[in-house]
Amino acid sequence: MRICFIGDSFVNGTGDPECLGWTGRICVAAQKQGYDVTYYNLGVRRETSADIKARWLQEVSCRLRKEYDGRIVFSFGTNDTTIETHKTRIEFVESIENTRQILQVAKQKFPVLMVGAPPMLDTEQNSRTACLLKQFEQICLTKNIPYLDIFTPLQKSQIWLQEVADYDGAHPRAAGYQEIANLVQNWSGWQSWFT
Repeated sequence: MRICFIGDSFVNGTGDPECLGWTGRICVAAQKQGYDVTYYNLGVRRETSADIKARWLQEVSCRLRKEYDGRIVFSFGTNDTTIETHKTRIEFVESIENTRQILQVAKQKFPVLMVGAPPMLDTEQNSRTACLLKQFEQICLTKNIPYLDIFTPLQKSQIWLQEVADYDGAHPRAAGYQEIANLVQNWSGWQSWFT
């Protein structure tokens, strides 16, 4: 199984001194359980849904050739809701349309999962991100793509909140990424790929 993880700095694992992030951790766990997983981390810092829409298909096509069991996990959204020059980097409606198009094309080619974005310490941005993620979840529902909400449980995780506060206000360190990894590993959407 070859899995491409596509998204932003949270997919990249920014801030993790172990350079694994949550994506590396869940693939290590799958390997330890005896699954043959080839793992591609395609997380790019500061990327929005527009950036991902522009690059994902070409990047995936190089790595997931037809003869292999290729799969994709998407996770993004926070950068769309970041305020720059008095407005969000990507308009709400455009974010939704970008995501709809990405998932529509991806679903026709590969098994797809979507993991929501995590919260940060910025409460105003969290409010915008939470609204956007509800729309992403609806898109996934209509396209029959499993979606995992990590935003809600992480808002209640003392480990996550402390790690983000101790680092840069957005990203955690190793223990915070382990929190996301635990959520994904216990999710039926992820587990269904390994049964």
